[in-house]
Amino acid sequence: MRCARTDKGVHAAGNVISLKLIIEDSDIVEKINSHLSPQIRIWGIERTTGAFSCYQACDSRWYEYLIPTCSFLPPHPSSFLGKKLVELAEKVGELDEYNRRQEEVANFWPEVEEKHIKPILETLDGSIRPLIEMALYEADGIEEGGPRTSAQLEADKIQPTKVIDHTDGEIAQGDYISEEVRGGEPSLQAPPQTTQTTEIEEAQPIVGGDVKGALSAPNLDTEVISHHKIANTSEADFIVNSIDDIVPLPDSTPEKKALEAAMKPLKKAYINARKAYRISPARIARLQEVLDQYIGTKNYHNYTTLKKFKDPSAKRHIKSFKIGEKPIIINGTEWLSLKVHGQSFMMHQIRKMVGMAALVVRCGCPTSRITESFEDVNLSIPRVPGLGLLLEQPVFDSYNTHQAEKHGRKKIDFSRYEQVIDEFKQREIYERIFREEEEGNQ
Repeated sequence: MRCARTDKGVHAAGNVISLKLIIEDSDIVEKINSHLSPQIRIWGIERTTGAFSCYQACDSRWYEYLIPTCSFLPPHPSSFLGKKLVELAEKVGELDEYNRRQEEVANFWPEVEEKHIKPILETLDGSIRPLIEMALYEADGIEEGGPRTSAQLEADKIQPTKVIDHTDGEIAQGDYISEEVRGGEPSLQAPPQTTQTTEIEEAQPIVGGDVKGALSAPNLDTEVISHHKIANTSEADFIVNSIDDIVPLPDSTPEKKALEAAMKPLKKAYINARKAYRISPARIARLQEVLDQYIGTKNYHNYTTLKKFKDPSAKRHIKSFKIGEKPIIINGTEWLSLKVHGQSFMMHQIRKMVGMAALVVRCGCPTSRITESFEDVNLSIPRVPGLGLLLEQPVFDSYNTHQAEKHGRKKIDFSRYEQVIDEFKQREIYERIFREEEEGNQ
């Protein structure tokens, strides 16, 4: 029996497996490790009580999420999301509050435009520069009567609704989504013996994004914006999307190639500007204020899939959610360590908790949006990449206190292996996360 499992691509530094063993070699740990990949290590073996089950005996679990601080930058003012946020803040009468919450980052993008983007634009050919500038600054703001972009045509189709449905079909309560996915659909198997589930991988797409819901009260109609519109608002990507909206040219034409060549230095400039960002103490304090909203027992039906508000298993207890003492800088990018301690977690819960916190901070939402997500409303919450998530260790305080001492067994304690675990985390996990982020900008 394993103590915890994770989404595909999520890392683990400490886990526990309970099984029956006959051990005749004093150096059994070294012998087992000699047959394993360097990415997989056994830290130690402890004899437990006969009825011990690591899954049932686990009191709580520690997870860490590593995230670049540029993830908390506001959307570019010219992106679809950037414009929509201001529009909706005005609509609900929160513009002043919205600006106050974004005060410490208000000058970031204007300064990037002035120092890094305009000098590149000035080097462009006269026939290309107007198209690039139109894509950068006017794609969603063409005057009425002018040509309609595909983005505007799609926005015209948006209809208000109160509920965003996450599934096309109904899966009966008690059915269990396995880690194995066949043909792009979750496979249904018999439910496990316990109701506890931790984060696992499944093929559930996010079908909508709740932008208005991120700013306004939950009883107002929610404007549904297609997921790709929100997902593609990174400052490097929205240039490409806008160019394709305004200049829908075949890929092989000289004009298209010239535009692509002109976009490359601009995309690089935006990516470099984000990496050069250094988060302020005020922004960190705001993020901590958001994370504090998770502390205690809450209803996390919006933070997983296929859970209803009235399902008792949607209630989970979070003991703490803290930001590391200070940011770290790796390969020119600044990172924060977010550590969460909870009794148990549902599939995707932590990735959606971090996603919601990032959404609230970068979009200038009130912290009350977190508490509203625990209520009887349906919100589509994006989940952050599994790349940054790490299971640090499970905790067995009750077993250690009541069973281990009573039966003369050693405690299950990872602190005895702290040095080798830290070396392993740095070599096999942290460096991999930093390297993959450098290559893919997830």
